[in-house]
Amino acid sequence: MNDAAVATEKFDATEVPVPPGVFALTVTSVKHYTDRLFKFRLTRPASFRFRSGEFVMIGLPGAERPVFRAYSIASPSWDEELEFFSIKVPGGPLTEHLQKIAVGDTVLMRKKPTGTLVNDALLGGKRLWMFSTGTGIAPFASLIRDPETYEKFDEVVLTHTCREANELTYGEELRQLLNEDPLVGEYAPAFRLYNTTTRSPSPNIGRITDLMQSGKLWKDLNVSTINPETDRAMICGSMDMLKDIKTLLEGFGLSEGSNNRPDTFVVERAFVD
Repeated sequence: MNDAAVATEKFDATEVPVPPGVFALTVTSVKHYTDRLFKFRLTRPASFRFRSGEFVMIGLPGAERPVFRAYSIASPSWDEELEFFSIKVPGGPLTEHLQKIAVGDTVLMRKKPTGTLVNDALLGGKRLWMFSTGTGIAPFASLIRDPETYEKFDEVVLTHTCREANELTYGEELRQLLNEDPLVGEYAPAFRLYNTTTRSPSPNIGRITDLMQSGKLWKDLNVSTINPETDRAMICGSMDMLKDIKTLLEGFGLSEGSNNRPDTFVVERAFVD
C-alpha cells in the first residue's frame, strides 16, 4: 500500500500489523482549531507509563515503512487517554495524512517515552516559567495538569506565542479546564497564562523575547525579572525561540539541566515535520 492510501483508508486497531515496540491505538476524538492546528485523543494502553512533559514517536499504519515523528503528550500522566496537539503541514511526510484522521482510525505509537521537559530535570524553586510557541505548548498542557508541578513550585507561568490570535484557543481551553479539574483545580490560582501574537492584533503583540527585553512581560505580570535563586524555566517551540530564550535565561544566571543532571532550566528539541 502506498503512502497516499494512509489518508483515506480506515484501519481497525485489532487488525493492523504492529511492528515490535509499537502500540496500535484508536482515535477517540479529533478537534480542528484552524487550518494549521488540531488536537486528537487516543486510547491509552494499560501498560503504558510516562512522566508528564515527555514525548513519544507517532506514526500511521498503511505504508510499508511508516513515518514516525516526535509528539509531546499533551495529557497528564494520570489521564486515561493520550492527547496530542499538532500542526498541519501541507506535503509533510506525516502531518499531511495525520490531519485527516477521524474517530475510530488507528495511530501507531512507539512504546518508549522520553524528553527533558519533566519536573525531575529541574531543581526545586518558587516560580516555574514555561516558554512556548505554537504547538510547543503541548508538553506544558501535560505539566500544568499534574499535581506534582504545584507541589514543586508555588507559581507557574505559561507564555504562549502564536502568529494569529485564533491559534491561542487551545491554551485558553487549558486554562478553563484547569479551573474545572477535580484533581488539580485547587491549584488554578497558582497558574498564569500569558498569550502573545506576532501577526494579528491582540492585547500582547510581539515575540516573547522582545517583551522580556523591553520589560513589558515583567510589568504586565507584576513580577521582578528572573532570579536564579528562585526561578526555574522550561522551553519548547521554534528553533530560533529556543536559542534566544536560552541565551536570555543564561544571562539571568540560569543553567541548562537534564534528566541526568537537574538544574535551573531545560529545553526540548524534538520537532514534528
